[in-house]
Amino acid sequence: MEHSLLTLTDIRKSFGGVRALERASLELPRGAVTALIGENGAGKSTLVKILSGIHQPDGGEILFDGDAVRIPNPQAARALGIGVVHQECLAFDNLSVAENLFINSQPMQAGLVHWRDLRSRATAVLRDLDADFDADLPAGRLSIAQKHVMQIARALTHESRVLIFDEPTASLSQRECAELFRIVRKLRDAGCALLFISHKFDEVFELADRFAVFRDGVSVRAGRLSDVTSDELISLMVGRPVSQLFPKLEVQPGAELLRVEKLGRAGEFEDVSFALRAGEIVGLYGLVGAGRTELAQVLFGINAASSGVFTLAADAAGIALVPEDRQGQGAVLPFSVAANIALPNLTALAPRGWCSPSRESELASQWIDRLGIKAHGPGQTVHQLSGGNQQKVVIAKWLARKPGVLILDEPTKGIDVGAKAAVHAVTSEFARAGGAVLMISSDLPEILGMSDRVLVMRRGRLRGQFMRAQATSEVLLRAASDA
Repeated sequence: MEHSLLTLTDIRKSFGGVRALERASLELPRGAVTALIGENGAGKSTLVKILSGIHQPDGGEILFDGDAVRIPNPQAARALGIGVVHQECLAFDNLSVAENLFINSQPMQAGLVHWRDLRSRATAVLRDLDADFDADLPAGRLSIAQKHVMQIARALTHESRVLIFDEPTASLSQRECAELFRIVRKLRDAGCALLFISHKFDEVFELADRFAVFRDGVSVRAGRLSDVTSDELISLMVGRPVSQLFPKLEVQPGAELLRVEKLGRAGEFEDVSFALRAGEIVGLYGLVGAGRTELAQVLFGINAASSGVFTLAADAAGIALVPEDRQGQGAVLPFSVAANIALPNLTALAPRGWCSPSRESELASQWIDRLGIKAHGPGQTVHQLSGGNQQKVVIAKWLARKPGVLILDEPTKGIDVGAKAAVHAVTSEFARAGGAVLMISSDLPEILGMSDRVLVMRRGRLRGQFMRAQATSEVLLRAASDA
């Protein structure tokens, strides 16, 4: 492996007195994938914004190919050869792929866009990546995975030699992840320096050659990935041993709280039957398109069933849903932590029709302490929190309502390992207190580690039910796939 193409040494950055990075160092060698690992709030996003020219460091040194450089703006980053592939695909859906690739650098002739040259160059870049779509296709017709490929192609039009992948697989299926990884490896073999940011350890160990761990804005350790285990990385991330990522408490199931009988919604799922008992965590596993989220939305009352019934026990205190899209459906991002937690609990907080700010703040403070939400206080807006802490706020607002049945749809998607353990602990405690949990997840270790029983859906139908002792990765994948 050649010397590092990009080296950062003792980078510092603060925002309004709050330290985001201090003594942060990173090396990105040519021809290698380096995984940047850390909890939310560790400084990963700030580092990416410094490399892409959005933020300026308060101190430290950046070397590119051995030369000290400044990156004052995104244009300077592109000129150096630094490209970023974001989790959210940035695209102009009404423009063609070719136009998206050269949105800021169209080839010109006599003051006009040289369309033939633009299409030719776009086609060449896509061909190099073995892309499975045409340069003339409108970007709005691409899948999320294809838009990620388009982002990579856009970076390559600027001759990027350093590519940063910021949680690129959060919305991808297993097949789409495999295709993305194929392209990443091709770029690595071509000599690019690649930075891969992910909370998914299976992806990190599958793809990366090297690792760097940040904690609280400080570089903790870096080296070859083959020299560490996942448990060691977790310990480095959180600063303490993590002996149990899935703190499942053993509980004897009690009375039936929810019964679902031959439930269906036309075009989404059909003939689904199961029951939830007090103290149980029931996992619901399935691949993309299985109908799991659609089932949760019917049980919560967002959509109406077209067939079948479900019955909630008389002594169960309602159903709560923590949705998969926490930012779009779970939280009101411009609102404060206190206001978000108050929303489903206004009847209790405003018995005479007027919500007391002191009651609202007191309730929020209780849940901030109980769930370990990292916030400056109840008044901090939710959009300022990390993804894991946003998820805790969404969970807190429903737990404060004291439901009998809690539905969690992909509860740890896109959050770090420390936040995952906290969410799992809260889930287990809720069940031990007599609640019933339906936990929808695509994360097999999470399903296996937290479930008393596992239901498997495929193409809108329930295809199997397995007790904890029966459930294995192979059994669940076989039931979830068409194989």
